[in-house]
Amino acid sequence: MSFINKKESKTHFGVIVGNRDVFPDHLAKEGRIEIISVLKELGFGYVILSESDTKDGVVESYSDAKKCAKLFRDNKDSIAGIILCLPNFSDEKAFANTLKLSDLNVPILIQASSDEVDKMNRKFRRDAFCGKLSVCSVLYQHGIPFTLTETHTCPINSDAFKADIIKFEGVCKIVKKLKNARFGQIGVRPNAFETVRYSEKILQLHGITIEPIDLSEIFGEISRLPDDDPKVKEKIQLIKDYTPTTTFPEDGILKLAKLAVVVENWVLENELDGFAFQCWPSIQDNFGIVPCAVMSMFSEGLVPAACEVDIAGLVGMYILQVATETPSAILDWNNNYGDDPNKMVLFHCSNLPKSFFEETKMTIHPIISDLKGDDHSFGAIQGRIKSKPCTLLRIETDDVFGEIKALLVEGNYTDDPLETFGGYGVIEIPNLQDVLKTLCKEGFAHHVASSLNKVGEIVFEALSNYLGWNIIYPK
Repeated sequence: MSFINKKESKTHFGVIVGNRDVFPDHLAKEGRIEIISVLKELGFGYVILSESDTKDGVVESYSDAKKCAKLFRDNKDSIAGIILCLPNFSDEKAFANTLKLSDLNVPILIQASSDEVDKMNRKFRRDAFCGKLSVCSVLYQHGIPFTLTETHTCPINSDAFKADIIKFEGVCKIVKKLKNARFGQIGVRPNAFETVRYSEKILQLHGITIEPIDLSEIFGEISRLPDDDPKVKEKIQLIKDYTPTTTFPEDGILKLAKLAVVVENWVLENELDGFAFQCWPSIQDNFGIVPCAVMSMFSEGLVPAACEVDIAGLVGMYILQVATETPSAILDWNNNYGDDPNKMVLFHCSNLPKSFFEETKMTIHPIISDLKGDDHSFGAIQGRIKSKPCTLLRIETDDVFGEIKALLVEGNYTDDPLETFGGYGVIEIPNLQDVLKTLCKEGFAHHVASSLNKVGEIVFEALSNYLGWNIIYPK
């Protein structure tokens, strides 16, 4: 059991099925039936015209477009994205009018049905291949961004299109969540780390709100929390059940539990999607623990927690989490791996979620204990990261150009031998040396968000195409 587990509700798509008067009507009618069947099979909700709203429940005219647009506006809060289906050539103006009149401003996926070589007569020929070009041209003229399927045409009920829809859902979730994301900032950045500075104003311009709280307020709430509070007792047990340790110092475990209760209350009261924490040196000097284990448990529960008050890093963690519905972590671009130019060590000291690790344990902090002593540094999570494919994302607010930019990279955690401490993994990235040059020249911080999934294409589509961020995505 983790602290907070934010499960996603079923995604709903608005669906527009097209038609054109000189093409076979039955293809449009059948296409509508097929897309409904596919969405049901995949477990998605949908908003679509009924056969009593327009002829066959498809969109062909301006009148049809008005009806479909009203339906979408009436269901605006539940529609995460729109799917355009072209069972035949279809009417590009009807699509454009529906999108403009509905004014949903959500991602759009364009599908065009494939012709069959032995069905190219007047009764079965679709010409959706050509129709898709017309639709895309008109949407481009109107300044409406859209997403394409992997292949130019594909049958509605094909595995290829089902995979396109699943990827498109990830794009829709990122766009929707970031437009109204709320993140917490606990304390100020460590004085030594100017690298994690960010612009709250630029984030707000993009719909991302930051709610700050001073670390002293957290300590104040903790001081007023009785040791025998039921929530404190519950958190003590959750921490003990979370991961093995050689010892649970009673004073340290009580402090971690109280910290967890206070932070959780603050997260819930402010409806936050994640937070960044001033994890050193004040909390060791004034409270006597490291917060790593608590932060790990929040990240495992899908409330990402970034260390060293790295808000920009937290945004990256959140994006990867939304794209995959799995926990994300934040790490340092930290060490070379021998003389292999495409391998390196990603490391933190650490607060990674436990699902990242092959095996894990809770210990004193391997670095801070050298400075502050064992009595002030209990609560770190250590272990090796699983050998899996991964996506790495570093977000920055670039004050010089007034924009949000990012570096997006895919790679693989490997099982190459390494004996060290903290949370760590050896990662292989094609053209790593070029990636590192980009990090240096573009002023990116030494932190990077990580997911144990390959979702680079989804993240790039959402951030670049729909949010307009400057994304560097070497492949």
